[in-house]
Amino acid sequence: MSFRVVRQSKFRHVFGSNLKREQCFDNIRVSKASWDSTFCSVNPKFLAIIVESGGGGAFLVLPHNKTGRIAPDAPLVAGHKGPVLDIAFCPHNDNVIASGSEDCYVKVWQIPDGGLTRTMTESVVDLVGHQRRVGLVLWHPSAQNILLSAGSDNKVCLWNVGTGECLLNFMLPDLVLSGCWNWDGSEVLFTCKDKTIRRVDPRTGEIEEEAVAHEGSKGARAIYLKNGLVFTTGFTKHSERQYSLRAPGHLDDPIVMVELDTSNGVMFPLYDPDTNLVFLCGKGDSVIRYFEITPEPPFVHYINTFQTQDPQRGVGCMPKRGCDVSTCEISRFYRLNNSGFCQVIPFKVPRKSELFQEDLYPDTQAEVPALTADEWWVDRKNADPVLVPMSENGIQQTESEDLVVNKKPNILNSARPVGRPSASVTGPAPAVESVDVKAITKAVMEECSRMTLAESNKQKEKIDELNAEIRKLKAMIVKHETRIRTLETKTKDQEKQLVSQGILLNNNGHGEDLDPDEV
Repeated sequence: MSFRVVRQSKFRHVFGSNLKREQCFDNIRVSKASWDSTFCSVNPKFLAIIVESGGGGAFLVLPHNKTGRIAPDAPLVAGHKGPVLDIAFCPHNDNVIASGSEDCYVKVWQIPDGGLTRTMTESVVDLVGHQRRVGLVLWHPSAQNILLSAGSDNKVCLWNVGTGECLLNFMLPDLVLSGCWNWDGSEVLFTCKDKTIRRVDPRTGEIEEEAVAHEGSKGARAIYLKNGLVFTTGFTKHSERQYSLRAPGHLDDPIVMVELDTSNGVMFPLYDPDTNLVFLCGKGDSVIRYFEITPEPPFVHYINTFQTQDPQRGVGCMPKRGCDVSTCEISRFYRLNNSGFCQVIPFKVPRKSELFQEDLYPDTQAEVPALTADEWWVDRKNADPVLVPMSENGIQQTESEDLVVNKKPNILNSARPVGRPSASVTGPAPAVESVDVKAITKAVMEECSRMTLAESNKQKEKIDELNAEIRKLKAMIVKHETRIRTLETKTKDQEKQLVSQGILLNNNGHGEDLDPDEV
């Protein structure tokens, strides 16, 4: 007698559903850029979508209550001179969003509560450090105001948005396709065009481990899971899509490697650390597959597939803080399609009870940073994100403070605190916490005085050498003049002797007798 053992899981019956059209967003001109990006970022206050715009790059920011048809002249965030390639909301301030563009700029924007009333062109801060287009912007999960950007110049820049400074920049061997911080922000995982995934120390830029992710030439993606494992998506040599689960330190030896289908769209893995669910959203697909990651084999458990009618061009995922706990919603997706429709898809766990289901909602990431930028960068501290308990009323949204940028002058690189990692030669100097301007000015003046004195001494020595040489030459001239006068006197004496003897040398050197009368 045989029987089938059913795996026990709270999320075995998660299912998605479409909201009504009037609860979604319509008439959005989604960007036609060929860059493989999700083109969308979501938080509990706003939905941001990269759109087409004439004369530069722009993206749309909408409050969640402004559903329905979007007016063609809706205000945009339009400060870039080239198409916007990637956007990301700050996890510690729902009103702050970063954008990377083909114009090589990274810009950080402050969105007012209630949304935009007019087109915004002035950013809070412009971060300049790339020579080619910027295709990736990534906020630190637990440190405040730390932003990472990567461009087509193969350069990765680490920014302190609060001071507008580049803390560090370093080069990777090939074009960066994706990046992901680990849970405590001590490492960054990159996938590159050379089919390689790399674990990098963000404070030094050193590559700690690298391995070939997938053998296909198309773009791969990789994310860190909360338990430290690495989940990747990519292609085989025969262009079949596959996913894998790997352990840091053994990236070249996958724990799980599974082939999915033969579609050609890049798959974006979206991860929910509270439930350990991974959602696979392929570009051009009309499905969303989702899996649960567990410690037991086969480790990656297929749950279900959500089917839609239209292929998706981009997708965004709502943080758990914005989910509706009263309906047992554990995730919410925003699908963009080519027709300009943004479909809202909540994923729910069916429960009969109408009470708050505490087992579905463990503590989730709060809108509070665990570290300041200086604690993470200068003191080299690492910390897990701050967690906050969920309740039947959800998480109360707080009014975010405005982002304030205090640019600090780059006075002297030598004023950098001891033990602090040094920035790359090509980037601006790191921030200095406190600087005694008078002391530094005095030191600079003393150094200049020493340099001036040294130069004066060198010039004096050179003049002395020249004077000594002149004196030598004068002495030599006097000596020769004395000798000449001696010779002239001697010659005249000899001529007088010859005359007195009556003999004179002619011009030809022959002697001849002189007439005594002439004498």
